[in-house]
Amino acid sequence: MTMGNRRNAMSGTIINLIVQLIAGALGGNAAGAVSENINLGTIGNSIAGAIGGGVGGQILTALLPMLTNAGGNVDIGALLGQAVGGGVAGAILTAIVGLIKNRAA
Repeated sequence: MTMGNRRNAMSGTIINLIVQLIAGALGGNAAGAVSENINLGTIGNSIAGAIGGGVGGQILTALLPMLTNAGGNVDIGALLGQAVGGGVAGAILTAIVGLIKNRAA
């Protein structure tokens, strides 16, 4: 792998992660807005969603290799897949954390 290819792969990975984190935060806030039972507040929803989006997005990328270099090729379909995966994972983790928090309270 040449230096140029390595740099493109790295920037693609970073772009994917940024998309996943932002989508996860948005998904976490959407999940919190839907139900007061899982709402962690704006900051809590954003943090839980971003973590869920990042982790879930990485798992999705591992399971669906076609999403691996979404940022490197600026493929809108792959970026959309990263965003949807990150958003859904962010919403799921926010819901889980919110339910656990409210059960413990």
